[in-house]
Amino acid sequence: MSFLAPSPSAPPAPPAPVPTMDDPAVDEARRKQQIAARLRQGRSATILTGGLGLADPAPVARKTLLGE
Repeated sequence: MSFLAPSPSAPPAPPAPVPTMDDPAVDEARRKQQIAARLRQGRSATILTGGLGLADPAPVARKTLLGE
């Protein structure tokens, strides 16, 4: 081996084993996906309101674009 020659690289690590369907990690991942899908569906079905239902009440006197 020469000083200018590149050193041989180490062989790549073997790939991780593929999880089976009865693996608890697969069940947990599927459960998280279902929860995320339900949350997305719920958010998309929600009508966004102008501050209704918030913990701190909005100011009572609001000016509208008509100046009222």
